[in-house]
Amino acid sequence: MGGTRFVFFGGKGGVGKTTVSSAFGLDSARAGDRTLLVSTDPAHSTGDVFEQSFGDDPQRVESYENLWAMEIDPEREIADHLQGIKRKLNSQLSASMINEVDVQLEMAHQTPGAYEAALFDRFIDVMANVEEYDRVVFDTSPTGGTLRLLSLPELLRDWVEQLRAKRMQSVELYERAAIGKREPRRMREGDPILARLEERRDRFEFAHETLRTDASFYLVMNPDDLSLRETERAVDALDEYDLDVGGIVINRVTPEPESHEEGRGASYLRERCSKERDRIEAAHDRLEPPIVAEIEARVEEVKGPLLADVADELDVIRTEGRDQSSTR
Repeated sequence: MGGTRFVFFGGKGGVGKTTVSSAFGLDSARAGDRTLLVSTDPAHSTGDVFEQSFGDDPQRVESYENLWAMEIDPEREIADHLQGIKRKLNSQLSASMINEVDVQLEMAHQTPGAYEAALFDRFIDVMANVEEYDRVVFDTSPTGGTLRLLSLPELLRDWVEQLRAKRMQSVELYERAAIGKREPRRMREGDPILARLEERRDRFEFAHETLRTDASFYLVMNPDDLSLRETERAVDALDEYDLDVGGIVINRVTPEPESHEEGRGASYLRERCSKERDRIEAAHDRLEPPIVAEIEARVEEVKGPLLADVADELDVIRTEGRDQSSTR
């Protein structure tokens, strides 16, 4: 297998990330890599691309060798995340505290960060349990949510370490007050809350390391001003979190009309293409990551043979990734 094991495609909503990530997954599978395509986008269009339904567990993509897909349901992940926390805390808290804690947890899971936190837990599970695959391709949610998601490991790692230190101090002070200078019983027998915090810390450390050493990030944009500005912000934000962007894919480029074509339609297309060329040139000038592919817009939805055509145009990512991996 060439290149990094985990490949992410991000970008603002509606630029065609699902098409691009699906096509790259197909290109990787055709090259002989056992490939898993993972959708974390609430729109879940992966099934539409392959004209097949997918669920929370990997499922072989029909008619293609070496290709599997799964679609993570964000709403289900939030609900499962909440229930999992409740079960763990209910076994460790007094009956008088359970109801109050349940209320606080319900409120916490309505906050904006709850979506990313719950999804990231599932995200880590996928990365940690895909030994049978050579490459895992993520079709991520729109840029803003993705960047918050990818920033979580470092932020939560430090937060967990602070909680762990406070918990150790609390247990030690409380139990020594009760038993004198002997070693606190919870310290000696193993405190379940401390154990849980340490488990969380280890998971975040794994994600933090994996995202920086075995992952590649590509941004998908359309040839328009709004998409260009959004991509610039995404590159800056990823750089802030020490996550390098391997390249930019410009999707839905309008095909030029033939030179002999005339009329309103041809005039419109020529003007549109001229503006798009300006945006593409601006992308080359203003974005530090290279433009690795320019994909023309298709009249029909990209699926079947058309998906294979797009996969051919993305082959440069896989081959460049192999070259980069050899220098790591």
